[in-house]
Amino acid sequence: MKKIFPKSLKKGDKIAIISPAGAVDETQLQKGIEMIKNKGYEPILGEHLYTKFSNGYNYAGTEQERIKDINWALNDNEISAIWASRGGYGCQHLVESLNLKNFIKNPKWYIGYSDNTVIQSYLLKKRFASIHGQTVKTSSFGVTEESYDLIFDILKGKKLKYNLESHRFNKNGNIEGELIGGNLALIYALLGTKYSFDFKDKVLFIEDIGENFYALDRMIMSLELAGVFKKISGLIVGGMTNMGDEKENKQYEESFDEFAYKLISDRISKYKFPVVFGFPNGHIKDNRPLIIGGNVKVKVEDKVKIEF
Repeated sequence: MKKIFPKSLKKGDKIAIISPAGAVDETQLQKGIEMIKNKGYEPILGEHLYTKFSNGYNYAGTEQERIKDINWALNDNEISAIWASRGGYGCQHLVESLNLKNFIKNPKWYIGYSDNTVIQSYLLKKRFASIHGQTVKTSSFGVTEESYDLIFDILKGKKLKYNLESHRFNKNGNIEGELIGGNLALIYALLGTKYSFDFKDKVLFIEDIGENFYALDRMIMSLELAGVFKKISGLIVGGMTNMGDEKENKQYEESFDEFAYKLISDRISKYKFPVVFGFPNGHIKDNRPLIIGGNVKVKVEDKVKIEF
């Protein structure tokens, strides 16, 4: 089915900032909110943006409070885009209560990554594209200015083009198709549910942070056993940050963990689809956006070209 892309924003448009998962402090969002203002847009803060609710994890409010905020942002006709404050955990609580009644008539970009993969998979099930990019909260390792600028470029209607160096685990080839995916842990968590991505003939993107190598292998094996790698037409692998046992494997604390890459490469070695390793998106400083649901052209040769 044809995908729906929200209309471009113009100066003065309102961008809702909500916390659908983990809790945040005002100080963590100051820089991002000022940036939105400086770009000419009006940030509108969700009612429970800074609410905190502890229930085995520090959530940004109860499930009901977070549901109220996201449904407000999705359906308020004065809002032109929705930007998640952060990820963390909690978006799975929301999907069964999401309301798209007005959103369908007035689609808007949803921006986020990490746990927000759940929301983006839900939206794509309803045919709506979204932006897999940096949240309003700047991470502890910082965020490049270009990572944010490229998000604003998408909001203004500009096309994305990336040129990358080759990686030793890449598999050459040319593909064109719809991009799906996001955080591997959430792709894995949605398998077998009605909210899981449709993998057939898609280009899959994955990234992750802080997983032991055996846990990474378990998730990749689950995708294998679910037939995902038999269905996709290509794979893009982004950041794999702080993987393995951090106390014993300090040498692996890199944004593009080579052992994690080798593990993934070995598991998919029997498949012939093109593969890109080292794409700058994920829990990393240089977190450049991708369009979930966008038509992507991938050319993997001595150099790598990716464009939407």
